Order: sequence, then C-alpha cells, then structure tokens
Amino acid sequence: MIIREYRQSDCGEMAKLFYNTVHRVNSKDYTKEQIDVWATGNIDLEKWDVSFREHYTLVAVEDSIIVGFGDITADGYLDRLYVYADYQGQGVATAICDKLEDYISGDITTHASITAKPFFEGRGYVTVKKQEVVRSGVVLENFVMKKEKTK
Repeated sequence: MIIREYRQSDCGEMAKLFYNTVHRVNSKDYTKEQIDVWATGNIDLEKWDVSFREHYTLVAVEDSIIVGFGDITADGYLDRLYVYADYQGQGVATAICDKLEDYISGDITTHASITAKPFFEGRGYVTVKKQEVVRSGVVLENFVMKKEKTK
C-alpha cells in the first residue's frame, strides 16, 4: 500500500468509496434511512474536488485501487476519513491518519460517526460533545472530538 497526495483524477473513485463505505460499514450503527441521506450517491464532484485541493488530502492505494482517503484543513479540522469495507482493520486508516496528524502542528478536531468514534478514541481523541446533524429531515448522531497535540 502506498499513501500519496490527492490528484483531481481521484475524485470519482473517492466518491464511490465514500458511498460504499457508508452503506457497508456504517450501516451497523445507523438506520437505512440515515445511511441513505448521509451517502445519497449524488455527490457534487466539482465541490468535492475543490475541497480536496484546498485541504491536505491523502489517498491510500493498493494494486492501483484507492482503498482509503482522508483530508484535513490547515487549521486542524480532520474532515473525512474513509476506508473500503474490505480493507477495514488492515491499518489503512491508521496510516492515513498518522500522516494527516503529522501535517498539523496544533490541536485537531473531527466530527466522528458512531462507527468511527472508537478508532479516534484509540488515537487519543476525546469527545467534546455529542451532536445531532439533520439531513433531509433525518437526524444523524455524531461526536465532536479533539486531539491535543503535545507541544
């Protein structure tokens, strides 16, 4: 597996990865209705591409397939971290997250799903608050989490 920086040509494959991961992995913690409004399959690829280019974005590639990706803003907001279901538990998210965290000198925050919360807790993140996000009238629960970087 290699970890490399994002390329514009990655965006479509990353959108498919996002959709498949949410529908296969997060479905253990969220209802079908919640999953369907979270990952609709109708991503604005232009907006995603702009976002990925504005952030520090990494992709994990195995056998020419993007198996995971993550991105973080310059001020320490870890925006997205997704790994294909078949590659879960193989260190992909850890490898991406290590590099994203190393990129930032200050504290890091993220909005973690119920599914991702234990992963982030294992990395030293603490829950700041539980929150409810409403998408298309459907409530999804997640957690604002923070990791303080040691000075």
